[in-house]
Amino acid sequence: MISEPRRSTKAVATALILAGLAAGVALAETEKGFVSLFNGKDLTGWRGGKYEVEDGMLVCPKDGGRTASVRGGSLLTVKEYADFVLRFEFRLEPGGNNGVGIREPDKGNFSYDGIEIQILDNDAPKHANLRPAQYHGSIYDVVAAKRGATKPPGEWNREEILADGRQIKVTVNGQVIVDANLDDIKDPEVLKHHPGLARTTGRLGFLGHGDRVEFRNIRIKELKK
Repeated sequence: MISEPRRSTKAVATALILAGLAAGVALAETEKGFVSLFNGKDLTGWRGGKYEVEDGMLVCPKDGGRTASVRGGSLLTVKEYADFVLRFEFRLEPGGNNGVGIREPDKGNFSYDGIEIQILDNDAPKHANLRPAQYHGSIYDVVAAKRGATKPPGEWNREEILADGRQIKVTVNGQVIVDANLDDIKDPEVLKHHPGLARTTGRLGFLGHGDRVEFRNIRIKELKK
């Protein structure tokens, strides 16, 4: 009996990457109306930021920059989106912190001049004393998300963000953790500090906070009015 030649580590790694890319494309194709936002090979369709492509994943490297007024930590889409369903998977390291920017301007403090949906390791000791609207899935510093839907660091999570007019809904691993109408936010101080709540369109983005966070299977369906 003649055994098959042993495949090199590099060949195996390449095969796994290709399989992952194919799976991501197939996933978008099987979900009616969805298109992939990340090709798994390079940052085509994105701009800014210090993000990297690694084994078919979009990666915010550790110390890859912070969000807010620091442009270096924020990776934005070239295209603008108004109403949509965004789906993706993410994986955190212990203490990980990032954010999804929606309806973002070209520049500015993205957590306030646009809308940030928080990405966070909720159970990290260093995050024990945050305000309720700073935990994972929250409309950052505006609407608090329900807790308990995320998996432990090192495991992949599935997330969906629906932006339909003034309605914002966040679903994590099948659980709805935010379902809010932005018109219900009446506090003058909140509205003053978050002018981005009034925006109706803008870029999507991942807003780094200096922690390694991995993303894959990023796809979107635009909602036509």
